Amino acid sequence: MTLRPLAALFASMLVLPAFAQDNGAVAANIDAMYPKLDAIYKDLHAHPELAFQEVRTAGKLAAEMRAIGFEVTEKVGKTGIVAVYKNGPGPTVLVRTEMDGLPMEEKSGFDYSSRAHAQLDGKDTMVAHSCGHDVHMTAWLATARMLVAMKSQWKGTLMFIGQPAEEIVSGAKAMINDGLFTRFGKPDYAFALHSWPHAYGTIGYNSGPVSSNSDAIEITFKGRGGHGSAPDKAVDPVMIAARFVVDVQTVISREKDPKEFGVVTIGAINGGSVGNIIPDSVKVRGTIRSYTPQVREKILAGVRRTAIASAAMADAPAPDVELIPGGAAIINDEKLVARTEGVLKQAFGDDKVWRMPAMTASEDFSQFANAGIPAMFFFTGVYSPEAVAEAEKPGGKPIAFNHSPYYAPVPEPSIKTAARAMTRAVMNVMQPAR
Repeated sequence: MTLRPLAALFASMLVLPAFAQDNGAVAANIDAMYPKLDAIYKDLHAHPELAFQEVRTAGKLAAEMRAIGFEVTEKVGKTGIVAVYKNGPGPTVLVRTEMDGLPMEEKSGFDYSSRAHAQLDGKDTMVAHSCGHDVHMTAWLATARMLVAMKSQWKGTLMFIGQPAEEIVSGAKAMINDGLFTRFGKPDYAFALHSWPHAYGTIGYNSGPVSSNSDAIEITFKGRGGHGSAPDKAVDPVMIAARFVVDVQTVISREKDPKEFGVVTIGAINGGSVGNIIPDSVKVRGTIRSYTPQVREKILAGVRRTAIASAAMADAPAPDVELIPGGAAIINDEKLVARTEGVLKQAFGDDKVWRMPAMTASEDFSQFANAGIPAMFFFTGVYSPEAVAEAEKPGGKPIAFNHSPYYAPVPEPSIKTAARAMTRAVMNVMQPAR
């Protein structure tokens, strides 16, 4: 499907009153552009791309942003884009969206569901936007359009970032390493949002940590292969791996402070070929999540120690233990959060805007937020209030969480809410026009 740029389609539709920051005016103009936003959303949803493969997606966003009036640079950090709009002296505000999909099959059943395929590690995989990045991108475009239409009311510079590879927590670092801040300047503020399985029309946020640290586990347990009928003639790495998977949880239950968040999950065990052969090695993969540096270090040390001990108990060779750093926790700036929550509550009402606990997932927006830039990462709901209420009942029908093949955001009003919230957040920190 070929779509004309959003700006060209709506340049004549946006009629802004003198005080366009008024909540009703912002909402009305986003309503006016929504039919084409919906078409863009469904196009992005149907054509997801994997990390660092977002060529079509980046091209589409770049074309839309140029039509709005931004100066766009492509291929920053491989497939990332940077769109800059200068409107006189004032603060520089970064607004990030992520672009990548997930290597999985979508099962939502929409007529615009993804049927896309890609290559990952030399193998074919289906691809889906099962984390809502298509919602984020569409709201990002709408926010850019609104802010340019309202440029008579603010001064400063907009730096809109289309970031690749969030799902593998690599894209933000790639863009920074490619000279993001040296080439385009370091922002004064940074914002990002994420869809969440809350009721649409609602906004969640927090001060301090809002996501977790992430570390990957890659352990190869070594044994001595043999016949399944004669385990005494072999050293069984399957048993060693099994012992590790169970024992490593005592690091969480008996070594970590129970009041602190920390998780070790083993997601893959690979080894062997058939049931009657003891293999000579088994590979275990997993993830570690935490909020604080202290808990992070305790868990990392405990995982390594448990892996070595599990092998030693079987008189096996020491395992190869790789604990690979991933994303750091996002730390929201307390002053920026306090400054922003007031305008969000004014726009949506106190009952629709609330502080929520930090999520246990990881997000590499932390690369921007933790680079000395006051930042705020917040959440917008995507399910009907009725569906959320039903899911909260004992025995109620659950709703699909992010990364589920059934994750199915309701586009309207979810996209409208996200665009309104981000527009208000950015306007609130820009220099007022004189």
